[in-house]
This record gives sequence, structure tokens and C-alpha cells, in this order.
Amino acid sequence: MFDLFRSRDKSVRILLGALLLLVALSMLTYLVPNYNSGGSSSDAVVAEVGDETVTLTDVQREVQNALRGKQLPPELLSTYVPQFVDRIVTEKALAYEARKLGFVASDSDVRTAIQQTAPGLFPDGKFVGKDTYAAMLGQQGMTIAQFEDNVRREILIQRLREVAVEGTIVSPAEIEQAFKDKYAKANVQYVKLSNDKFKAEVQPSEQEMRAYYQVNVKQYTHAETRDLVILVADKARMEAALDPTDAQLQQLYNQNKEQFRVPERVHALHILFMTQGKPPADDAKIRAQAEDVLKQVQHGGDFAALATKHSEDPGSKTKGGDLGWVQRGQMVPEFEKATFGLKPGQISGIVKTQYGYHIIKALAHEDAHLQTFEEARAAIVPAWKNAIVNNEMEQVSDKVQTALQKDPQHPDQVAEQFKMQVVRANGVGGGAPIPEIGTNADFEQSIASLKPGQVSPVVALPGDKEVLAMVTAVNPPRPSTFEEVKDQVQTAMVQNRLNAAVQKHAQELLDKARAMGDDLEKAAKAMGLEVKTTGEFERVGTIEGIGTASYLQAAFTKPVGSLLGPVPLPDSTLVGRVIAVIPPDPAKFADQRATVRDQVKSDKARQRDVLFEAGVRDELKRQGKIKYHQDVIDRLISQYRAS
Repeated sequence: MFDLFRSRDKSVRILLGALLLLVALSMLTYLVPNYNSGGSSSDAVVAEVGDETVTLTDVQREVQNALRGKQLPPELLSTYVPQFVDRIVTEKALAYEARKLGFVASDSDVRTAIQQTAPGLFPDGKFVGKDTYAAMLGQQGMTIAQFEDNVRREILIQRLREVAVEGTIVSPAEIEQAFKDKYAKANVQYVKLSNDKFKAEVQPSEQEMRAYYQVNVKQYTHAETRDLVILVADKARMEAALDPTDAQLQQLYNQNKEQFRVPERVHALHILFMTQGKPPADDAKIRAQAEDVLKQVQHGGDFAALATKHSEDPGSKTKGGDLGWVQRGQMVPEFEKATFGLKPGQISGIVKTQYGYHIIKALAHEDAHLQTFEEARAAIVPAWKNAIVNNEMEQVSDKVQTALQKDPQHPDQVAEQFKMQVVRANGVGGGAPIPEIGTNADFEQSIASLKPGQVSPVVALPGDKEVLAMVTAVNPPRPSTFEEVKDQVQTAMVQNRLNAAVQKHAQELLDKARAMGDDLEKAAKAMGLEVKTTGEFERVGTIEGIGTASYLQAAFTKPVGSLLGPVPLPDSTLVGRVIAVIPPDPAKFADQRATVRDQVKSDKARQRDVLFEAGVRDELKRQGKIKYHQDVIDRLISQYRAS
């Protein structure tokens, strides 16, 4: 609550500006996927669209973005490479078609688009400058020209899409049917046959597992791994190891004395009786409460205990009303005047502000002064350590890779020189956690193609860490032994058998219910199973105990009394019976008509857009304007499959 009546000082405004800049950077990262320098730098052509090319670098940027965003596991990259290629080709094809039809994206259009997506580049409406702009993009591996070409292409594509879906028409009959579909409700009686219920009956013997392993041995391989010597620069650990002398700290103090000037300040407690947000008629009652508490304080009552009991400031209430040290300019005027007018130990009367009534107690009052070295020491030590370690971390980024390449036989000496930790890790690969690193896609990508003796680039990790690694050995893929994959074999066999077992029991229940005149409850009771009811649900949404309503869409199209299933669920199989279908209230159609119409129009436009994309791509292929270099794509797929 106290923060509400502190004004923003200059340091806070600077911090907010920095945060805005970080937001801008994150947006640029989203728009322009960062391509890790550890991968291939080849610009071999993957595909051609008109006079433009799609290069290996373009595709690898997409791959890096997917890895960084954890959109898919690394082991599936080879499967998704063709989709990445098609996505880039489609974007270039749409931009090509837009230009052919005469669409233009001016420099002004590009500037407007960038200003909307990255407002941090335009603080207070003013551009940060070309140098800062270029530096930000450089961190993402992009030039200004490349980035603005991407933005220009997106503008052209958007304008082409708008024309493609313009004029989408929705008939009254479609709106009415969509209303009925959206707001109709169903109620289903159901039985869930849990997978866990039948696990005991599908456990394989070891002989069966060995036989399964022999038949499927090709599925069980240890992927290529690498043995590494990893050098870790951990900022926190490096700072903890430092022990500055008084002379070093005194020097920093002398060089930065102005930073240790303390303005006039008061250490204060307060009790707030809130009026803000309450009816004006309550004002007199609230003031009377404040006056009653003031009397208790004046007669020796414990101020902190009374603050804890009565104050409505959540920020200080639990601390006995303690606000800490406050300075001029941090508070609303009435509060500031009263606080700085108190002597240590003195208590104010009732102070009215826009937030309510306050009782204030001053614990201490300090005039503006320069802190002595001893007073400032506690703040100087971490500042000194931070400066020293930041300098050493910069050397890690600039020099350690070169040093390790020059002397690969003595990584411990290189680590000691740069105050780094040495970690040896064998069999690294396949997404398994790495000592001191955990799982990190950027690091794994940085070592993915390295040969023995080669050194990775420096990779920044969360927690103010930087790492790089030297590969000491590459272990080729090999068949896994039965003992290594026994648990995997058992899991696979149980899952395969379990699906069949649950389906068998579900079909048995369904057949029994049919034989009993579609009486699901009676059939379930005969098999010792529990029957539940969904309650009313719509087509879209969730059903408690089941999940998404999409599992029971058939309930809306079958007659009441019909049996449903078996329906596979993530952890079970369901057999159901429709007990009610409730049409929507026609009286609500008028109120919902516009919303339903817009949704139908949006769905049709999306379908039309997909067809339009495919049509443009197919026509340009027919004209010979799109060409794929399958040999390059195959090599890229093989690279990711091997890694």
C-alpha cells in the first residue's frame, strides 16, 4: 500500500525504460529466431521461390527457434525439417504473389509495423538510434536490412491474405445451425475403464520381454554421444571466492563518493485507516476509529502491536507498521510534511491523505550527509565483487575459447587462469541432464557437430553462468543391451497389451449393455463397474472427470438412449449412453447472433486462407517458380537424425 503514495523517482523510470528495451529484444527474438553459431554456416540453397532462395541458414534459424521455445523435442527435429522448409517456402511464395499483384510495403509501413511490435525502440516516441538498433539486431544474428526485409514480407503477406478472405459470406441458415451446434447441451451416463485397473493382468515375463527385444532390437539404440571437458564460469561462485582488501574497497569508495550521499530521511512507522474505495458516509466512522487508536498510542499503547491489529496497509501491517527509511519526494505531500516534522520518538496526530487517516511515529531522523567508508562498506563489497567478476566474465566470452584451442591438453590450467570450474561429462547427448548445466538446448546444439579436440562457443546459461566445452571423444551409435532397455521394453509391452485388454473389457461391457436392452447401468453392475453421469455439457469445453468435451461429440448426433464407445481417453476407455440432448433456448438467438456470425465467418475465412495458401504454392510449382533441392534437404535431415 505504501508504494501507492510514493512517487516514481528517476532510478525507477530508468529501470522501466530498461525493461521496455528488454521487451523489445524479446519481441525481436520472436520475430527473428536466433541462429546459434555452433551450427552449420553453409548457405547451400534448400529451395528457390522466384528470384529468392531458402538457404540452410534460414532453415536452421527455424530449428533453433523451435528448440529454444521447447516447441518440440530434439530427437524429432529430423521429422520436422521438411515442415520447416515448407513453411519458409510458403511465406516467400505468398510475398512473391503479393508483389506480382502490385502490393507494396513502403518504408513508412515498415517503420509503423516495427513501432507497433517493438515499442521499446521508440521510447517517448523517439527512435533509439541506428547504432543501438543495429546492435540489438546483431545480438540476434541479423542485419538491419535482413530484419526489415522480413517485416516488409510479413506486411505483404498480411495484405494478400486480407484480399484472399475478403467477401467471406455467411448465410442465415449457417448462423442458425452454428447457434444450435454451439449452445446445445447433452447429458451422458458413462463408465470409465481405467488402464491401471487392468495392469496386473498384462505384465510380461522376462522370457517374453527378451523375445520382444530380439524382434524389435533395431528400435533400441544408444544415440551418438560425446565425452566432454566442460568449463563453467559461475558468477555467484566467483564472487563468493573473492575477499577484497580494505585498500581495494577504500579506492572504490573514493572514486564513487557521490553515490554514497544520503539525503535527509526518517525511519517511520504508520497505521493506516483506509477511506479510499469506501463510501463517503463511512468517513466519520473511520476517523473516529483512528482517534480511538491514537488515544491508545498516546497513553502508552504498543505502536507496532496496534499497527499489526488495525492498519490497512498490507505492505507494512505485518511489520508493525514499519516503513523503513523514507526520503522527501517519495510520499504524498500531507504524509511527507507530517513525517519530516516529527522528532525521533514523537507521534503525529491524525494525518489525512487521499488514502485515508494515518498515525505516524518517527523512530529516527537523519540529516543529509555523506556516508563514511565504514557506513558504506556493506554496499561497497558486493559492488566491488560484481565489477571484478563482470570483467572476468567478459574475458570468458572473449578469450577462453581461444586459450582452450591453443592448449587443449591442459583444460584445468585454462580453467584456473579464468577462474572457471572444470566438469568432465561422458556420454553426453539425447537431451539427458548434464552436470552443472542440466538440460539446455543451446548448449547441446553448440556441441552437436563437434569432433574430438574441437571447442564449442561460449553459451550463456540461466543463473549468470557461462560455459563452453571441448570434445574429448565421439561415441558412435550402438545397439542397446537388453539390460539397458529392460524397463523400456516392459513399458512398451505393458502399454501394447494394456490397450488391447482395456478395449476388450470395454467391448465386453458394450456388448453386455446391448444384450440388456441398452441398459448400461445394469451391465456395469454385472461387471462390478461404477456408473457416473456427466451433467449437462456443451460441444466446446471440458467435462469433469473426462476432459475435453470433444471425446463425447457423438452424443449430439445420436438419439437419446444410444450407446457410445468404446471411446479412448488418455488414461482409460469410456463406454457411455446418451440420456438427454437439450437444444438451445431460441429466445437467446437474437443476443448471440452477431457473435455466432463472426465466429462462423472467421472459421470460413481460416479455411479459405489455408486453401488459398495451397493454391498459390501449387500454381507457382506448376509454373516452375518454386524448386526444392531435395539432396540438400536430405543431407540436413540426416544431420539432425545423427545428432
